[in-house]
Amino acid sequence: MKSAGVPTFVLLLAGLVPAAAQDRVARGRALLTEMCSSCHAVGTSGASPNPAAAAFRIISRRMELNDLYERLREGLSSGHRDMPTFRFSRADARAVRAYLRTIEK
Repeated sequence: MKSAGVPTFVLLLAGLVPAAAQDRVARGRALLTEMCSSCHAVGTSGASPNPAAAAFRIISRRMELNDLYERLREGLSSGHRDMPTFRFSRADARAVRAYLRTIEK
C-alpha cells in the first residue's frame, strides 16, 4: 500500500495506517524473520545470508506479489534442495504480502 507515492513503512511510522494493517505487516515481518531469514534478507537493506537467496525487498521484481500470495497458500516450494516447502494460512499469506509491499524497491 502506498499513498501519493509515500511507502507504507513511512505511513506506519507516522501512525497513518490503521492498527489492523500495522499488525498484519508486523506479523508478516515476524513470519519471514522466523522462517526465512537464515537464507533471505528480510529487511530494507543488507545481503541475504545465502547468496543464492533473493533479498525479499526485491522479490516483487521476480514475481507479482498477488501470485506469491497464491503460491504461499498452495505450498511454496523451490528448485533449491535446501529450501523446504511452506504452506501458509490465508491470514499469514496476507501478512507476508503486506510486509513485502512495505519493503519492496
